[in-house]
Amino acid sequence: MKSDEYIETDVLIIGGGIAGSSAALVLAENGIETIMISKGHDTSTSNTYYAQGGIAAQSDEEAPEQFIDDIMKSGGGINYRNAVEQVVRNSHKLVKSILLDKLKVPFSKSNGHFDLAKEGAHSLRRVMNVKDLTGRKIQEHFFSYLKTLEKLTIMFEHTAIDILTYPHHSMNYERLYEEPKAIGAYVLNQASEKVIRIFAKKVILSSGGLSSIFLHSTNPKDVIGNGIAMAYRAGTRLANLEYVQFHPTSLYHREADSFLVSEAVRGEGAKLMNIKGEYFMKNYSPQGDLAPRDEVSRAIYEEMIKYGDNYVLLDLASFAKINIKERFPTIYEKCLRYGIDIEKDPIPVVPAAHYSCGGVLSDMCGRTSLKNLYAVGEVACTGVHGANRLASVSLLEGLVWGVKAAENIIETIKENSDPYTIAEVPKWKYPYPQAKLDPALVWQDMATIRYTMWNYSGIIRTNKRLERARSDLEYLKHRIIQFYQRTEMSNSIIDLRDSVQTAQLVVDAALRNKQSRGAHFITQDTD
Repeated sequence: MKSDEYIETDVLIIGGGIAGSSAALVLAENGIETIMISKGHDTSTSNTYYAQGGIAAQSDEEAPEQFIDDIMKSGGGINYRNAVEQVVRNSHKLVKSILLDKLKVPFSKSNGHFDLAKEGAHSLRRVMNVKDLTGRKIQEHFFSYLKTLEKLTIMFEHTAIDILTYPHHSMNYERLYEEPKAIGAYVLNQASEKVIRIFAKKVILSSGGLSSIFLHSTNPKDVIGNGIAMAYRAGTRLANLEYVQFHPTSLYHREADSFLVSEAVRGEGAKLMNIKGEYFMKNYSPQGDLAPRDEVSRAIYEEMIKYGDNYVLLDLASFAKINIKERFPTIYEKCLRYGIDIEKDPIPVVPAAHYSCGGVLSDMCGRTSLKNLYAVGEVACTGVHGANRLASVSLLEGLVWGVKAAENIIETIKENSDPYTIAEVPKWKYPYPQAKLDPALVWQDMATIRYTMWNYSGIIRTNKRLERARSDLEYLKHRIIQFYQRTEMSNSIIDLRDSVQTAQLVVDAALRNKQSRGAHFITQDTD
C-alpha cells in the first residue's frame, strides 16, 4: 500500500550493492514484495561498482580447507570459523547459479577456462575477474536482471534516515513491554525533499562500509557508515569496528581522488619500492609483496616515515608477464590520464582506508540482535573477515549472506502476526524551524572528521592519539547534532550526522582493544 506519507511492503532493503541485490533477487523471485532503496542516483553509487580485483571462489582443484585456511590466516585467527566455512562452501555453487547462469556476468577466460587471478595472502589462483572491471560488471548485470522482477521496486535517490523500531517510535506505551523490533525506516525522498515512512515486516541493511570517514579512502565520498550509525541508534549490537582495513595501493596524485590500484597488480608480479629505488617488502614479510594488506600498508607507512616521502612506487612494468593494457584497462587509462604509462613507469601509491571488517553483528542468516532487522555485506560483521579481510572475499560474502538472509525471510515472514500498526508511528516532525543548508559548514565539519580519523585513528594508532580523537569528536558531535536538528533535510546533513557517530564508534572500539592484530595496530605512547 502507498500514500503520500507512507509505503508498505514485505521487505525493505537499504542499499543496492551485491549483498542487497542478491537478497532482492531471491526475495522477488519467490513472490515477496520488496523495496530496495539507494541514496545514489544510479547503479554506480555503491562499493560493489568500484571493486576492481574480483570475487574469490573455491576452485575445482582445491579442497575447501585450503581456502578456509587462507581466510583464517588473513583474519588474524579471530574469524568465526562457522561463517568462514559457510562462505567458502557456498562460493562455487552461488557464483555459478547466480552470477554465471542467471546474470551472465562475462568473467574473463583464457583458452576456454576462467582466467583466475592470484592476490595477496591467497595460496593459489582462485579470483574470478572481468579484468579490472569486476564489480562494475556484476553491478550492471544485477540491475539489468532486477529491473525485470515484478515483485521488486527499486527507488534511487531515497536516503534512509533512521530505522523505525518498536518501542522507540511507537505512541502506544504498551510496546515498551514487548521485544524491540524493526518495522521499517524514515526515508528522505530527495526529489520531493519530503520524509516518508516505509513500513516493512523485515528490514535488510546492506548500506556498505564506512571508509570515507578517513581523509584518504578508496570508497565513494558518501560511504560513511550510515547503516552502522542507524543500527547503533536502534540499539543493535556492533562488533570489530576497530578493524578498518587500509588498502596499500591507491594512486598518489592530487587529482586522482585516491583511485584504487588493485591488489591483482601485485598478484601479477608488481613490486613495491621506495623513492630510492629499493624493493622493500622482503624486509617486512616473508610473503613479500603478496603479504596481507595490513602488513603491506604498515610497511609502506614505515618507508614513507623513514625517508620523509609522501608516497612509494609500485613497479609493474619491470616484472609483468602479461599484456598490461589488456589485463588492467581501467588502471592503465586512469594512470595515463595523469601522465603515468604503467607499461613503462612505476605507479606512485599510498595506503587509503578501504574496508570495514567489523559492523552490525549478524548471524549465519544475517539476523541481527534487533528482531526483524538483517545486516548483509560490508555493513555487517559476520565473522568471516576477523581482524583483516582476505582480498576479493567481500563480494563473495555479500553474495552468500544476501542469499542466506533472503532464504531465512522467506521461511519466517509469515510468522509476523503483528508486524506494525501505522497509526502508532508518527509522521516525520522537525523539532525546530529549518534553515537552509550551508555547504561550507558541512565541508568544514566533514574535513575535521576525516583529518581526525586519519591522523589519530589511522594505520598506526597510540592511546594518546585515540584519546585526542575521542575528545575532539565528542565536542564536534554536539555541534553537529544541533546543526542537524535545525537544518533542512538532505543527504549532506544526514551523512554529516552519521559520519561523526560512526567515527566515535570506531575510536571507542580501538581504545577498548589494547592488542595489535590485523588491521588494528596500536603502539606504545612516546613521551
